[in-house]
Amino acid sequence: MADEEQHAAKEPAALSTEALRKAESYIEAEEGATNRISGLPGMVVTGIAVVMSLFHLYAAYAIVPTQELRYTHVAFVLLLSFLLFPVAAKYRDRIRWWDVAPAAISVGLIAYALWGGEDFTDRATVPERMDVWVGMAFIIILLEATRRTTGLIMPVVALVFIAYAMLGPHLPAPWTHRGYDLPRLVGHLFMTLEGIFGVAVDVSATLIILFTIYGAFLAQSGAGKFFIDFSLALMGGKANSAGRTVVLSSFLLGGPSGSGVATTVMIGTVAYPMMEKAGFKKNDAGGLLAAGGLGAILSPPVLGAAAFLIAEFLKISYLDVIWMATIPTCLYYLSLLIMVELDARKFGARDVSIAQEMTLGQMTRRYGFHFISLIAVVAFMLVGYSPMLSVFYATLVTFALSFLRPDTALYPKKLVRALADGSIGALNAATTCASAGIIVGVVTLTGLGLKFSSIVIAYAGGSLLLTAIYTALIVWVIGLAVPVTASYIICAVIAAPALTKLGVPDFAAHMFIFYYAVLSEVSPPTALSPFAAAAITGGDPYITTLQSWKYTLPAFLVPFVFVLDPQGVGLLLSVPKDGSWVDIILITLKTAAGLMALAAAAQGWALRRATGAERVALALAGLLLVFPSLIEALGELITGRDLAYSWAIGLVLAGAVLAWQSFRPHPQAATI
Repeated sequence: MADEEQHAAKEPAALSTEALRKAESYIEAEEGATNRISGLPGMVVTGIAVVMSLFHLYAAYAIVPTQELRYTHVAFVLLLSFLLFPVAAKYRDRIRWWDVAPAAISVGLIAYALWGGEDFTDRATVPERMDVWVGMAFIIILLEATRRTTGLIMPVVALVFIAYAMLGPHLPAPWTHRGYDLPRLVGHLFMTLEGIFGVAVDVSATLIILFTIYGAFLAQSGAGKFFIDFSLALMGGKANSAGRTVVLSSFLLGGPSGSGVATTVMIGTVAYPMMEKAGFKKNDAGGLLAAGGLGAILSPPVLGAAAFLIAEFLKISYLDVIWMATIPTCLYYLSLLIMVELDARKFGARDVSIAQEMTLGQMTRRYGFHFISLIAVVAFMLVGYSPMLSVFYATLVTFALSFLRPDTALYPKKLVRALADGSIGALNAATTCASAGIIVGVVTLTGLGLKFSSIVIAYAGGSLLLTAIYTALIVWVIGLAVPVTASYIICAVIAAPALTKLGVPDFAAHMFIFYYAVLSEVSPPTALSPFAAAAITGGDPYITTLQSWKYTLPAFLVPFVFVLDPQGVGLLLSVPKDGSWVDIILITLKTAAGLMALAAAAQGWALRRATGAERVALALAGLLLVFPSLIEALGELITGRDLAYSWAIGLVLAGAVLAWQSFRPHPQAATI
């Protein structure tokens, strides 16, 4: 009996069914609540999803004309969206006539556009009456599909932009413009490749869908479970192993999951019981889980869906986007690991014994091939393949490698599930991209982007610092209302020009906006990742959100280095003007040191518990290291003198705090 009690004390308790159900509801809030359909209707829907995946895999290898690819992609998306997402939650798990009717009509409207061929697109500026009616019907159906998959906000935002395009002459300065009537607007949005079927849908049809298929293949072959088990085995046996496991597994799961909320829940269900036994408080554990989920969106090789749009907007290779994200990702996880190590000391974390069926070596020998699948995308791009072909071949590699073990093999049943899940997983992002096309189309038609950037710069008085702050606030506020992908698209076309006008390189401006769009994952009132983590831990959702802000400190701060520091582009692996690779190394080291100081200040713990004065000193040291140009500007404003090497002052200040702490008596660790 005593042995059983001792074993129970070591083994983390399983999560309750209610906690899991509540956590999964937040995944549905982000990805939509889908119907669970069985029988013949379920087989039909699965068949459509499989055909959609096969079509896009074919399009990745063969040549499909641009118009046909984009229109067919949207037809599949709308068809599945109406069949899988109910008109309201109370109508779940059954397909009704009001689901089938718009699904069939959407396919018919796309068929009308494709049947018209080049004649259809040539008359976009002067569309026929039937074209206008068809276009209006299509826009209405698209917005309803978007409402079903992502909620009401995105369709409302799209309607506001349509109203802006039509009411231009009646708006107050400086928002006024010539205005566009309904036929001209519908023609531009529906009949050209500059509106609904523009850049965003192109990315959805060529990259996002292929990466979701790739992620589904990884998931069905058991890669997700292996990455979590591998992290547990590698990090186990120490007091801080629980926190380290969250950090490592969140990075590895970025590829198979592709969703911050899903990654948070996936890791939390396994890791939280262990974190609880180790001594983590509920809100602290939830904050770390949410921060890990956020890291999954920021981490190469897959990142979030918005990263594919960066490549398209900037006309660069997706491999370039991966390189740009490399150092910020390393800094993010470095800061997260530092905070985890400080947590272990701050809370006096306890050892937790986790029973595992296999040792680390056995696990790696049996399932280590999943790492090959994970890096295959980058490997193919490095040898010169396009991103589309790279993910296509990486999917084939994942499929082939799955047969190395009978329990991971993608036999027909698993293969069908992977193909279906790949298409279904893309629906949320695809409808968002299509509706965002309305916004992009209106912005390009009315010139709103340049107008908006002029207004922002005017309010900022031409100051780059204020412009960056205003831009961050705009992205953050928009991100509260719409998904990450939509937030990035909207701000890329209306806010990025403000930064580039003030001399910020376009790639730095877009990465700045991307990072702040991703931060909507941990920002209330739509902080789905912290809320899902709180559902798992039983903590307070809002306190958990505040804790996640502490852990995601680098994600909030590092983007400002891109745009404010002349050497900041070095963090994006770009050599600064009149600089060299040495500058990239120096800015990375300075930023890393600054983030460590800021992490210690945020945690209130460095070598030991920090006093109020020590926390202030560490925070100042961190800012001097991360934002030397900002501090120099403020110092020069106050003193009227030219200041330089403020980063060195920060380094000395941080060193002085550490030296002082090393001579102070060692306080007792905090109790839980």
